[in-house]
Amino acid sequence: MNKYITEFVGAFFLVMGAILGGAPGAALALMIMVYAGGHISGAHYNPAVTLSVWMRGKIQMKDAFMYWIFQFAGAVAAALVVAYIFKEEGSGACAIPDGGGTKAIVAELLGTFALAYVVLNVATSKDTNGNSFYGLAIGGTVLAMAIAVGKFSGGAFNPAVAIGLCVQKTFCWDTVWMYFVGTLGGAALAAIVFSLNNPDDK
Repeated sequence: MNKYITEFVGAFFLVMGAILGGAPGAALALMIMVYAGGHISGAHYNPAVTLSVWMRGKIQMKDAFMYWIFQFAGAVAAALVVAYIFKEEGSGACAIPDGGGTKAIVAELLGTFALAYVVLNVATSKDTNGNSFYGLAIGGTVLAMAIAVGKFSGGAFNPAVAIGLCVQKTFCWDTVWMYFVGTLGGAALAAIVFSLNNPDDK
């Protein structure tokens, strides 16, 4: 249960950081929570990252399923706290402009690919085992991708973040499916590329 609670807490503060602090808040919150919970759960805080780690063979499906439940629960809890306690509710306007669906999906795919690829290399590879830079690398990737392609999609790179921002009304529900297609596609691609690049790291 400690792994699942860790995923809830990490997702909670990631989403709160994203809503109240934008890209810098999300990246810094993620970095801190990765260092805090990495030794317990692996510090995914992202259903797409969990998918890539499962494809990599570093987590069992029963744990992955529970991670997803607690990640989404943490994201929704954060959104409700921000909206109804801190009174920071979004306008409900879509972060993805009309006609920008393809760009948004590609932006989410590329951003999540980069994130999952970095996670797999710095947090699951035998060649980087025991390093102390993994949290900085992961948080830095989120910030870099948000700056580079966030304007096209809102820069979620995480289905749980997308759901949380829909609950809080920064994102709109009409386009939430794009975040699932882009993020899960990017995560799966990252796992495939990692396996091709590291055939002996099973």
